[in-house]
Amino acid sequence: MVSAALEEEIKELIINSLELEDITKDDIKTDEPLFDEGLGLDSVDALELGMAVKKKYNITLSQDKEENKKYFYSVKTIAEFIESRK
Repeated sequence: MVSAALEEEIKELIINSLELEDITKDDIKTDEPLFDEGLGLDSVDALELGMAVKKKYNITLSQDKEENKKYFYSVKTIAEFIESRK
């Protein structure tokens, strides 16, 4: 079970690391896709977000793009990924 506090922390990390000035934590839905149709992030955002998660949580990301795409689908999947690496 992923904590709501971790999900909120991830939302804050997304906003700060990507400098999303017009977005609040309430605008980011936990289960909504972060890329394309959801929040609308792109591949550059993915790299920046990956680096921010790696740095903040001291997590090594996979070299497999498809695997990372699965982990970074939504706030919930990022939180589950971080929890699984603790």
